[in-house]
Amino acid sequence: MNTSINVKNLSHSFGENLVLENISFQVPQRDFFIIIGPNGSGKTTLMKIISGILKPQNGRLEILNRSIDLYHRKSLAQTIAFVPQMLSADFPFTVFEMVLMGRSPYLGMLGLEQENDLKIANQAIAFTGLENLAHRKLDQLSGGEQQRVFIARAICQKPDIILLDEPTASLDLAYQVRIMDLMEQLKKEKGITVVMVSHDVNLAAMYADHLILLHKGQVVCQGLPDEVITYQTLEAAYGCTLLVDESPLGKSPRVTLVPRKYSIRE
Repeated sequence: MNTSINVKNLSHSFGENLVLENISFQVPQRDFFIIIGPNGSGKTTLMKIISGILKPQNGRLEILNRSIDLYHRKSLAQTIAFVPQMLSADFPFTVFEMVLMGRSPYLGMLGLEQENDLKIANQAIAFTGLENLAHRKLDQLSGGEQQRVFIARAICQKPDIILLDEPTASLDLAYQVRIMDLMEQLKKEKGITVVMVSHDVNLAAMYADHLILLHKGQVVCQGLPDEVITYQTLEAAYGCTLLVDESPLGKSPRVTLVPRKYSIRE
């Protein structure tokens, strides 16, 4: 199996607080890989380590079969694009200007864009369906539109891997599906490995090729959606009563939260 990311025995602490403990997993190339788990399970810290923002304290991290320590900052930015959980849209930039910033890892000493950089930015804008918004200011856009802009900027980096930390959070249902469909399209049409943190277990079940479930900084389960998303594993991690059955769409599990008044396992 060709792997994009190989994490082995990774641990990380903030002071005396152990956030990740002996984490190991592999992400196949051209995979849609989703990380799920309750708040405080270490998902965001893990994404920051993979992106190079945080340096791993213990363990080994390989990107495309090469230790992350061997990457220079610019070469890592050409390999991995990271869309963090919280991004401010209070910039005096247009959509095109923001997307074009994705070309910064490729620019020379003077930082001047060439014709090819402009072409790639326009392609990223077209791929994310932002052509009619290209000259609008970021603060004039809806939350879903802003999220597509930041994804377009990541695409503009021409990475092998895109990391996204909860890209559908606070979006309405239509935009959630649109973002997930866009990630599926990235994987299939551009061959990009997509690694995403998600709190929406049902979206994860429908879209992920592989899943990993984290709880208290440890891997609870990893594998195919129907291997990870069972009521036994989810109830143990999330600490609430759940019903897991087959989605009416077929092929993927469906999770239903069971309120106390409907619980049959009290």
